[in-house]
Amino acid sequence: MKTIGHLINGTIVTDGARTQDLFNPSTGEVAKQVSLAGKATVEDAIAAAQAAFPAWRNTPPLKRARVMYRFKQLLEEHAEEICRLIGEEHGKIAHDAMGELQRGIENVEYACGVPELLKGEHSKNVGPAIDSWNELQPLGVVAGITPFNFPAMVPLWMYPMAIACGNCFVLKPSERDPSSTLFIAQLLVEAGLPAGVINVVNGDKEAVDTLLDDPRVQAVSFVGSTPVAEYIYARASANGKRCQALGGAKNHAILLPDADMDNAVNALTGAAFGSSGERCMALSVAVAVAVGDAAAEAFIEKMRAQMQGLKVGAFSERQNDFGPVITRAHLDKVVGYINSAEQQGAEIVVDGRNPSVPGFDNGFFVGGTLIDRVTPDMLCYKEEIFGPVLLVVRVATMQQAMDLIDAHEYGNGTGIFTPAWPTGIPNRRPTPCCFPGRLEKTTNESVCSLRHYLENKQN
Repeated sequence: MKTIGHLINGTIVTDGARTQDLFNPSTGEVAKQVSLAGKATVEDAIAAAQAAFPAWRNTPPLKRARVMYRFKQLLEEHAEEICRLIGEEHGKIAHDAMGELQRGIENVEYACGVPELLKGEHSKNVGPAIDSWNELQPLGVVAGITPFNFPAMVPLWMYPMAIACGNCFVLKPSERDPSSTLFIAQLLVEAGLPAGVINVVNGDKEAVDTLLDDPRVQAVSFVGSTPVAEYIYARASANGKRCQALGGAKNHAILLPDADMDNAVNALTGAAFGSSGERCMALSVAVAVAVGDAAAEAFIEKMRAQMQGLKVGAFSERQNDFGPVITRAHLDKVVGYINSAEQQGAEIVVDGRNPSVPGFDNGFFVGGTLIDRVTPDMLCYKEEIFGPVLLVVRVATMQQAMDLIDAHEYGNGTGIFTPAWPTGIPNRRPTPCCFPGRLEKTTNESVCSLRHYLENKQN
């Protein structure tokens, strides 16, 4: 059985001490194994990055950008293969995998502009016979820890810009679907990146803790669940590292009484069920605003009809609308939230539990699920489900909808469906703020921002 290794100093290596099974979510079968890096292997990767840093930081930004441009070309040339690897281990259908990869490529395109982005500032005569200038310089060795749901896009949020800025990178991707991430990193080496500038170590908590504790690592970026984000932020900060850690989410859509319900249904079908709901921007709650039930009932009936045509199945069958979830354990977790909603009094309008997927009886499938009459005290509303489940909460006024969303522990984004924007919104209030501080603890920069990977030097 094939074992997925690590990329260290430009070479694929295998740490044979521990391995973990990799499943094909469509079949439920073990397809490969992944080597789990121990502390020594991670330290080798950090050492390789540290050794490569002096030469790479002194490489002109224009030459770094040329590597990124060639990398972009290779990503486009190998897009089908990358999407196949994503589908085999994540279960994502080809359309969703290609969309993910395209978003990642856009970040590589941004990194191609680094010569302009790295320009400093100069001020003449700030004092008697004194000039002042500001330079942006790389930090050194930086690390990224990425989730299973976007094995191509989220790493491409991080290391293209970090590397283009002159840093060297150690990536710890999810051990559940590492093949596409490793393959993409190999393409970057093929594009001309010197050995050691990009390193990939597959592993679990031991690998993560090594990255967080090693003094050679200057900054850490993380995307994943909130409990892990809080752990990483606390440990990295305690060790004096710059850290950005993005956690869970609960995105809402507000449906005003004058909304075009056909448009809302079409939009929410993709937003709630695309990628099996395994994405941090999944719109998992529809807040129906109306006095009485007429508007909510109209939405429910249209959504029910739309969902009858949704097809869940294997990633390899292009007619499917979405694929399985990542693991059997995650399948059980999603079904558990649906069971909880039913037990707490919500109405299961469309039930996606135990869908029929001919030929793939052992796959990790959950069908699209629609749950009405959800209240804020229910577990399915309070927590992130991360599956193809859309909740409907009914409120009487726009103000109640805004207060409901503002009060939720999780943040991220909100959509408002109305033809009257912005005059139809009370007091023209903006949508609730994205990512409240309890969820996102960062340096006030996005994951793909060059500022996270640079420091200012003033003279």
